[in-house]
Amino acid sequence: MKSGVSSPQLRGFTLIELVIVITIIGILAAVALPRLIDAQRDARVAKANAIYGSMRSAVGLARSRCELDLAGTAPSLTATNCTSTPPKVNMDGLMVDIVNRYPAATATGIDAAAALNLAADGLTAGGTGTARTFDVAGGTVPNCRITYQEATLTGGVIVAPVISVVTSGC
Repeated sequence: MKSGVSSPQLRGFTLIELVIVITIIGILAAVALPRLIDAQRDARVAKANAIYGSMRSAVGLARSRCELDLAGTAPSLTATNCTSTPPKVNMDGLMVDIVNRYPAATATGIDAAAALNLAADGLTAGGTGTARTFDVAGGTVPNCRITYQEATLTGGVIVAPVISVVTSGC
């Protein structure tokens, strides 16, 4: 005898519905994953180029401050300046080591002038003597690197520092 109350039907997904959903998710992942990988590489390239630009600006500012100290037209307010031995310039309260009127290739030279924070900027620094290298975390060494070669004196002429960036391995 029927009482008018139907028995509850079991509801769920059929196998074909599950296969279709998994296929759609697979297609979306195949399209999105390469873009995500490219975004990480693009971020490392942008970081390397930003640090390169920061160094170029810092070099120009340090050179200008040094020239002003040497000319005496707008001397630095600190006792130590570009006329001191060893020469230093004051850049936003930081004393920056100077070689041939440009920042030295040291942590207290170009790093300080460009306001680089190695840990916060995701960099490792190296190099000896007159060159300093900066490798971007996540890139392949030495193919995601910024190099700073300090200024030299050749025959009484100051040769500006050489700053280069390699992004082929970022």
